[in-house]
Amino acid sequence: MSRTVVFGLFSGALLLSAIFGPAVGRAIDQRGGRGVLALSNLVLAAGLVVLGFAQEIMMLAAAWAVLGMGMAMGLYEPAFATLTGLYGRAARGPITGITLIAGFASTIGWPLSAFLEAHYGWRETCLIWAALHIVMGLPLNRLLIPPAPPPQRSKVQGEAPPAPRWAMPILAFVFAATAFVTGAMAAHLPRLLEIAGASATMAIAASALVGPAQVGARLVEFGALRMVHPLVSARLSAILHPLGAATLALFGPGAVMAFAVLHGAGNGLLTIARGTVPLAIFGPVGYGLRTGLLGAPARATQAAAPFLFGILLDRMGTGSIAISTSLCLAAFLALFLLKARAEPAPVTA
Repeated sequence: MSRTVVFGLFSGALLLSAIFGPAVGRAIDQRGGRGVLALSNLVLAAGLVVLGFAQEIMMLAAAWAVLGMGMAMGLYEPAFATLTGLYGRAARGPITGITLIAGFASTIGWPLSAFLEAHYGWRETCLIWAALHIVMGLPLNRLLIPPAPPPQRSKVQGEAPPAPRWAMPILAFVFAATAFVTGAMAAHLPRLLEIAGASATMAIAASALVGPAQVGARLVEFGALRMVHPLVSARLSAILHPLGAATLALFGPGAVMAFAVLHGAGNGLLTIARGTVPLAIFGPVGYGLRTGLLGAPARATQAAAPFLFGILLDRMGTGSIAISTSLCLAAFLALFLLKARAEPAPVTA
């Protein structure tokens, strides 16, 4: 089976997760997130089981369709909506904490998957991951998340001023533009750095720095940046990729490490901003549905990014960085159309 088919099915799963995202967010707004997150473990496990037994392309497509629905129910946005239902406007700290832990997902997941595949085979690896969803993920989600109702308007003292009229489309554009860059770099960063003049070893070593850079940036957000408005962090997240591109243009192959670190740091902050900026601008009421709507275009562009950026690389070489830089700069400027507001204090009694 060609790589095009394999990645096409994965892109289809991302598109499905975008379609189901708003409905999942609405369900969390109405009933809280514990049940949704627990159900996501069952759905993801089912998709992995079907994947492990797939013998032909239709079964493979069915497996990725189930996994797409599971991603809509169990990745960052549902977790952020669940935390907002529990903590209201005070959810920024827990959201950052979740991203700190999840920042090690690929650091653990890729080597463990490679180890399991080498020793047991890829089908067995899928079944092992399915079992981990059932014996670890499901009990954690079901037993440790309180059955709290979503935040009520009466629990907030002094509503924030109305959000700008165009806040939703502005944020949808920002998240979609930056998600395209994230998806493109995730698929093509080593190849891009090699085209820029780095050796294969250096390109892989630089790409490996993206994960630690993400976690480092999230630690900064958890510490130094936690006292500033989330919009400030979002603007910083959007400008770091262009700064890395400028460094690469100025210093050539010797700057590939700096480019990877700056891109990774921006991506780390962006993940948090996707949860905290809508909360700061719109408040906790209706947060789940709103983040589902905002996340749909981002998932779509992220699904298309590997294919489209691959074409750009073939035709433009390192000039393709100008496209990713332009998208991030456009997002950076768009964020200045939104004003940082003071957040109302929560009721203490």
